[in-house]
Amino acid sequence: MNRRMMAIVRMVPMAVVMGTIFFLSHQPGDSLSLPEVPGIDKLAHLSAYGTLAGTVLFALSERLKIKVPLNAALVTVAFCLLYGISDELHQSFIPGRTVSGYDLLADGTGAVLICALWAGWRKRKASLGCL
Repeated sequence: MNRRMMAIVRMVPMAVVMGTIFFLSHQPGDSLSLPEVPGIDKLAHLSAYGTLAGTVLFALSERLKIKVPLNAALVTVAFCLLYGISDELHQSFIPGRTVSGYDLLADGTGAVLICALWAGWRKRKASLGCL
């Protein structure tokens, strides 16, 4: 498989996660039933956008991740935040849904957390001579 085709294939998980987030955001507020646990919606946002960050990192070129890992992490977090902003805007048009800066904060936190874990994993791998 050539490099271009491989790059497209590596974007598939990201597209699936983005589609899932969009689908869930498109559900009217009264059709969503989360457990009655304080902050569960923020945990859901953190998890969803952490997953998105992982798929974005997977989709990025190996060259970028190896040569400039900080840029890879910054691109990932920026992408997730921009998608989170578009998600909040989208929700503003859905009955029973509202825009929340706290949701966006949870989105960004999920992305930053995954990028930090990824950076730590890379550092550990490098210290073992595996990179």
